[in-house]
Amino acid sequence: MDSSNTASMSRRGFLKSAAVLGGSMVIGFNAGGALAITTGSAPADSVGFNPFVKIAPDGTVTVVVKHFEMGQGTSTGLTTLVAEELNVAWDQVAVEFSPSNKNYINLAFGGQGTGGSTAMANSYLQYRQAGAAARDMLVRAAAAEWNVDATEVVLKDGQLASGNNKGSIGDFIQQAAKLEPAAEPVLKDAASFTLIGKDKLPRKDSMAKTTGKAMFAMDVKVPNMVYVTILRSPLFGGTLKSFEIGAAAEVNGFVDAKALPDNSGVAIYADSTWASIKARRSVTAEWDNSAADSRGAAEMLSEYTEKLNGKPTYDVTGKADLVEMETAAKAASRSLSVDFHFPLLAHAPMEPLNCVIEPTEDGGVRVHDGCQFPMITHPTVAAITQLPEDKVEIITYYAGGSFGRRANTKSDYHAQAAMAFVALGGKKAIKLVWTREDDLAGGFYRPMFAQRAHIGIGDDDKVSAWSQHTVAQSIFKGGPMESFVVHDGIDHASVEGIADTAYQLPMALGLTDYESPMPVLWWRSVGHSQSGYTMEVLMDMAAEAAGKDPVEFRLSHLDQTDENQGRLAGVLQLAADKAGWDGKQVAGKGRGIAVHKSFDTYVAQVMDVSVNAEGAISIDKVVCAVDCGVAVNPDVIRAQMEGAIGYGLGAVMRNQITMKDGVVEQGNFPQYEPLRITDMPVVEVHIVASDKAPSGVGEPGLPPAGPALANAIYAAIGTRVTSLPMTSAGIKFA
Repeated sequence: MDSSNTASMSRRGFLKSAAVLGGSMVIGFNAGGALAITTGSAPADSVGFNPFVKIAPDGTVTVVVKHFEMGQGTSTGLTTLVAEELNVAWDQVAVEFSPSNKNYINLAFGGQGTGGSTAMANSYLQYRQAGAAARDMLVRAAAAEWNVDATEVVLKDGQLASGNNKGSIGDFIQQAAKLEPAAEPVLKDAASFTLIGKDKLPRKDSMAKTTGKAMFAMDVKVPNMVYVTILRSPLFGGTLKSFEIGAAAEVNGFVDAKALPDNSGVAIYADSTWASIKARRSVTAEWDNSAADSRGAAEMLSEYTEKLNGKPTYDVTGKADLVEMETAAKAASRSLSVDFHFPLLAHAPMEPLNCVIEPTEDGGVRVHDGCQFPMITHPTVAAITQLPEDKVEIITYYAGGSFGRRANTKSDYHAQAAMAFVALGGKKAIKLVWTREDDLAGGFYRPMFAQRAHIGIGDDDKVSAWSQHTVAQSIFKGGPMESFVVHDGIDHASVEGIADTAYQLPMALGLTDYESPMPVLWWRSVGHSQSGYTMEVLMDMAAEAAGKDPVEFRLSHLDQTDENQGRLAGVLQLAADKAGWDGKQVAGKGRGIAVHKSFDTYVAQVMDVSVNAEGAISIDKVVCAVDCGVAVNPDVIRAQMEGAIGYGLGAVMRNQITMKDGVVEQGNFPQYEPLRITDMPVVEVHIVASDKAPSGVGEPGLPPAGPALANAIYAAIGTRVTSLPMTSAGIKFA
């Protein structure tokens, strides 16, 4: 199996000793990535490794999942890998979230965290190896007990058998831990898979969520807990000068109000979240807004356009001079010049940001959170509470969505909670809750983007010149992950999906940064959220200029003998075939297509729309094709495609964050309306059978959705939408 797209891990063999501590058999990895095995339930660091798989005497297998679950199906996916290799029944396996520990790293970026659609990609071999190691040792332990060759022992559904000898895996955990581990556990071949690739495998979180037993951070209550909300400046960059409690003291349940140590706001303490919210309304504050951003959305857009008119700061592609390519494009017999504008977008997860911090008996603190980036949260809380990191414990719960918001490199809401905890004396547990209004007005948005493209079509009906200029506020500059993404001054998240397009294009690409104190952050699919739209609308426009069918035109710019281009062409053709694409348009209806690669996953979508008598658009159906390597959980993949399509459509149809004099104008869902159930089209997902290493599926379904809709709308009513959201461009939806 090709594992080129899977983050590599150390495979230096097992530790050569095992301690018998009693209890469960534990398989894990040490800090160097080597597999290790023991029995017992001692803390990870006390035995030098982190448990990944625990096998109890009753045969129950617990998989310790290192990536948090925000609805993307990771807890099911990683559990599938272990259960497959260990040959245990699906109902025999339980899930446990890993503790905060630097050795539970994401192998893709070297710290403990979930993001970038990397959970399955970086864990695929790791969790399979853990399961295979357990299987090998249990089989050999049973063989020794029964005095037979290991090849004569069969392990199926958690039961070991050889002739008349039978036993549960739990019967052999003590013996297995005493054996010399195999240096390289043998993984099963794909032909023998019984769980990987199985359709409709029940999700491990479904029952708990359906019955209300699943614990989210919002559900956490600890003794003597005080609830906190934060009063912040309405302007980004504003700081607190002074405040008055005033009538807040009369609110039933009010406890206290204190300035946060960094003067970023006022913490309002109460005996319930509602009491804190009511009291906050009565607290008056004076803000120093001398360094704050007071620009409005129109002013920002004007500044973006001004930068588009200038010379790019960075030459991204380095293949050709931008001016020369622009001149060549304009000189072509068939050419087009287009500007695109993309607004600020909020993440708006269904569960607002919240966490609990409580003091522990040993003088430390315990954080309860749907924690996406422990590698950031852990040191952040330790620094603010002035504790060593080993005195900070993080317990991770389910999260009600994130879309990037909980993966904040500044760990903003955790930092606020820690400051509120310290400001109150550090002796009482506090629960910080952001309202949805706080979240929508609180920043860390998907940045605005502006694009200008000049494209020429040659006599061969293919692109002869492509010049493009991107203006964007950098997400990564100045952050802890800057060195991973920013090279030679170029934040590649600003140009991903364009600079690395699979299309064979004579392209020159420039980038100019936009400066603002407004905090920005990745958003589901990061830069691909706008580059996919830009590229695929432009390819449709270029196809029209060339007089070619949109599918045919795209395929003419892909070399199918190249693996990368071939996989993109494969999903494009599959989606077109499954949708019955014939290039014909019907009056009152429209059909559009788009294809995009992101996070090593290839997705194409054909979208059908219809127009009513009032000219309003209904989205009727989406046919989606996805190539994500090995399809570990097909139903999870389908769900992620469906969810990403819905999330992406809601964003391009209606969503934007705007400011007036620096103050955010959107308050809640009435002003920032997500896709409604009545808007959601029928979605048909086709998964490419593959033996390539699995890649991510949480984000790649989003980038093609917007341009497929835009191209369908153009086919239906002749309007090209190059400035989002679509409703602001005059598009009406039924």
